[in-house]
Amino acid sequence: MPPIKGKDPGDLPIGQHWIKKWPVRTAETPPDVDPESWTLKISGLVEKPLTLNFQEIRKLDVVEIVRDFHCVESWSVPDNKWKGVAVYRILELANPLPEARYAIVRSPGGYETNLLLEVLLCPDTLLVWEHNGKPLSWDHGYPLRLIVPDLYAYKSVKWVSEISLLDEDRPGFWEKQGYHRGANVWSGDRFEKDLP
Repeated sequence: MPPIKGKDPGDLPIGQHWIKKWPVRTAETPPDVDPESWTLKISGLVEKPLTLNFQEIRKLDVVEIVRDFHCVESWSVPDNKWKGVAVYRILELANPLPEARYAIVRSPGGYETNLLLEVLLCPDTLLVWEHNGKPLSWDHGYPLRLIVPDLYAYKSVKWVSEISLLDEDRPGFWEKQGYHRGANVWSGDRFEKDLP
């Protein structure tokens, strides 16, 4: 299922509290990647696998949204202005195959998370390079970071280098450690109830 949005702008999900400053949380060392040579690869169950550089992505339909940012640690930062490209726009270029239902999103350092394909196709799931009118800082994921506003932030991969479409779900970094595969902030999906 796609994410369930709050009833009104500014709703606070259960178990969260507002903070003002956006802290840095990273499960990996920031990669040593030159933004000029950085690329995004779309692979797996697509008709046309492709690789785009940063300049090519920035020439696609640029969008801006204002959404809250929610961390599984229970803090939320309100009213973030994100600028980037909707993921569905990039996936349209690759043409997902009918059997594609899931995705793994990766960074160069090996961090990855799983997502339903329909979540990636939501109009407000973005690959962003700006936050509140300024380029993302390197430690927040520049040159390109995934933003999935209605899921906990461990789904919003930093330094995105690959999106691979799959026909079955596969856990990512935090999901292998017991974090919820869906991560829906509005239903409080922080941890899996029954681990294998």
